[in-house]
Amino acid sequence: MKSKYINGFFSLILKREYCSISKMNSVEAAKKKAAYQAVDDWVYNNYRIGIGSGSTVVYAVDRLDLVAIKGGGGCLLQEKVVASAAKHFIVIADYRKCSKQLGEQWKKGIPIEVVPMAYSTVKLRIEKLYFGEAILREAKAKAGPVVTDNGNFILDWVFKENITDWKIVNQTIKMIPGVVETGLFVNMIKQAYFGMEDGSVRIRDR
Repeated sequence: MKSKYINGFFSLILKREYCSISKMNSVEAAKKKAAYQAVDDWVYNNYRIGIGSGSTVVYAVDRLDLVAIKGGGGCLLQEKVVASAAKHFIVIADYRKCSKQLGEQWKKGIPIEVVPMAYSTVKLRIEKLYFGEAILREAKAKAGPVVTDNGNFILDWVFKENITDWKIVNQTIKMIPGVVETGLFVNMIKQAYFGMEDGSVRIRDR
């Protein structure tokens, strides 16, 4: 009886692992499909391209204006510098990031890079202006906050869902003393490629 229970237990583990691997393979296949089509559409001989910092290129894309939240890994300033220098900024993602509105899939907030001495005042200012909660990002492998490559802190602003004019929001936050950059990519994206679960690629244009 005990042997049967153990065998069943291991069988359950194997099934869960198989489902997890299948899901991962589906996501990776979707990313690959979208990436291949984006390269075929945009990259030619002698082109100079800039690559994002993570395996997930975009966290959320708004259907109408192609406003994106990026920088979840902490490199939002570098990513925005590269994007602003590009003639065409193309984002590639899998079907999990295809949102009807900003933040629908990504629930961890908009990353905002701030000067360490100003993070508390910036936090209070953002919450007063737009409500929600701006949370200081804590490091996982060590005690204390995450420190960016530029020596700054990151606030993750979990915003209210009724915001519509992200251009004004982005400009207002960037004007707060102590804010270095935001993870809002407004009016920068030329096209977004989403690898879908059925093997197709959905393209959104600005």
